[in-house]
Amino acid sequence: MHAGRSGVTGAGYLPARVHTFGQWLLERYGQRVHKVTINAAFTCPNRDGTRGIGGCTFCNNSSFNPSTELVAPLEAQLRCGQAVVGKRTGARLSLAYFQAYTNTYAPLDQLRLLYGRALAVSGVVGLAIGTRPDCVPDGVLDLLASYRASGKEVWLELGLQSSFDETLLRVNRGHGFAEYQDAVKRAHARGLAVCTHLILGLPGETAEHAKITLDRVLEEGVEGLKLHPLHVVRETALAVDYQRGDYRAWSLDEYAGLAADLLERTPWDVVLHRLTGTASPELLLAPNWCAKKWPVLNAIEAELARRGVRQGGLRVGAGLPERPASPGPPAPGLPGLPGLPGLDPLATARPASR
Repeated sequence: MHAGRSGVTGAGYLPARVHTFGQWLLERYGQRVHKVTINAAFTCPNRDGTRGIGGCTFCNNSSFNPSTELVAPLEAQLRCGQAVVGKRTGARLSLAYFQAYTNTYAPLDQLRLLYGRALAVSGVVGLAIGTRPDCVPDGVLDLLASYRASGKEVWLELGLQSSFDETLLRVNRGHGFAEYQDAVKRAHARGLAVCTHLILGLPGETAEHAKITLDRVLEEGVEGLKLHPLHVVRETALAVDYQRGDYRAWSLDEYAGLAADLLERTPWDVVLHRLTGTASPELLLAPNWCAKKWPVLNAIEAELARRGVRQGGLRVGAGLPERPASPGPPAPGLPGLPGLPGLDPLATARPASR
């Protein structure tokens, strides 16, 4: 998610109400930094038989990563993405975002080679590694921590989706909440920043499930969050359920209202990497509003504006600063990260539970 001005009448500026990742990077580096997505041809343990077969019931990787086959070397993918982003936004710096499937699910030597190649590309200042809570052994965390210690930006992105084991079983995730708790504890012990992915609208879940999941995630400690509406996309088990009437897709009003609820519960020092996600029209079955991101972001911002609040439940216009003081650019050789011991936190520590 990258911050921008809303186009809805009466809506305002999203980063005034949400601590967005784009704005956080701008404050830290003094210039725009964008993620550039790359595909390193990984798979998942619930696809290859290790933890299951078929993958998650909602997953058609093409819905969020159109290039599901490795069509170019990592370096070419990064340079191409940098050129596109640079032309659109003027950004000269980027994070190499390993997104498709489970990007720690390979031998350590292979990971070291892939990550090192990405970091060697001019303009790349760090890594964002998308993975599962059950696929981050100590050796991988040590490798990522070594990059951070050398001055690179490093985010470990954990796809939790829900804290309810029955939900995770229902969607064939192949792991439970305990694996997530263990992964976060070990990542934080190494000073790594964690961004947790949550899906709203999973089969069998209500808004209350999402609120409880968020509270559990905050209690464990987290530096970043991604919120994502559940897409029903073609060629998935979820699509079969939807077509036979066993799953109802959420409305935009339902999603925007719950997203606002969750943002009110989330301390300002937690960075929001994403508030929605899109799928291409040729893949998307429902909900149709997931075809474009800006109407969704505008709806969330408008709902926060209607309530008169910003992230953390802080009331706008009540004598509080619109934004916390900027931490400035990272110190040479040691980027500051929020909420981690020995680094420069962006704001007060989050409560133990909410």
